[in-house]
Formats: sequence, structure tokens, C-alpha cells
Amino acid sequence: MAGAKTETQKYETLFSEGNFEIRFYPKANLATVKMSGSYNQNRNSGFQTLAGYIFGGNEENKKIAMTSPVRMSNENRNSKMSFILPRSVPFEELPKPSNKNVILHQSEPVYRASLRFGGYAKSRKIAKKKEEMIQILNKLNLQYKNNFELLGYNPPFQLLNRRNEIQVELKNFNPHNLHELNETGFNAG
Repeated sequence: MAGAKTETQKYETLFSEGNFEIRFYPKANLATVKMSGSYNQNRNSGFQTLAGYIFGGNEENKKIAMTSPVRMSNENRNSKMSFILPRSVPFEELPKPSNKNVILHQSEPVYRASLRFGGYAKSRKIAKKKEEMIQILNKLNLQYKNNFELLGYNPPFQLLNRRNEIQVELKNFNPHNLHELNETGFNAG
């Protein structure tokens, strides 16, 4: 996932305090697989399905560069995993997946809140960080959608300096009001 030459999804940091950030993400190309069951039950099979696509499991047998992060979400007993695809390949030129479970799509430009943490992302830690994120958003009076995601930036074999994030899309966010956040501030721990 995140190596020295691995492309990372582009974003602009608009506000930062401690491990908390508000970011703007432009449109991106994604390959997504939806699975029934929890993230923990499906993370390996989801990863293998998406890796199959970028390693040539498509109609053109074309390899696509790995990027980071891997985006994962859990919603109502269903989960999904997405790979961000390289910016250098226009959406119209992406090869069609051989596996019908891989869905190609584009994300919309979006404002997201992000809370960074290290180590391995286990269920208990993810839940704790999500609660921490909710407390920060409430303290800052920021409205958010209920579409939390876990972002993983490192390969499983990397033991040290791991980067994970909990993210959620902000509702009705106006970047012109950032001066209020900068004046208020908070302690993100």
C-alpha cells in the first residue's frame, strides 16, 4: 500500500489540530467491492478481489499501480472496500474488471473530517476512534453524515509507523467559516 513510490489520494488540508484535520478531496476514480458481513470478516477477501483487478484481472490484462489508502466502511451488516486508482489514468480508459463484483466509479468532490491514529486497526480501536471523532465534531458544531470510513495506508507486514484514519463526510460545510474553527480550537489528544 504506502511505499516510497506509492501514489496517495490527493487532498487539501483546510484545518489541522493534533491528529484531527478537515480536508477537501477532489473527484477520484475508485474500484470498490461490496461484501455482506463485517469488515473484519471480509477484509482479506475484499482486498484479494480488488488486488486481482489491479494486478491484471481485467479485460485488457492490464496492471494498474497500487495506491493508498485503502478505504473501508461498514454499514448495516454490509461492508465495502475501495482502492483509489491512479490519477494518471482517465476514468474512461480504466479497463473493465473481469470480476463482476468489482465496481468502477468516481467519487464526488467532498469535505471530510479525519482523525489519524497508529498501530493496527482492530475493531475495538476503530470504535474508540470513531467515538473520539464524534466528540470532536460535536465540540466544533460540525454536522456530518453517517458514512464513517477507515483508511489504511500501510501493507499488513509493516510493523512500525503505521498510519490509519477514521473519516466522515461533513454536511453543509462552508470552508469560509474556517476562521471560527481556528479561533475556537480544541484539544484532539
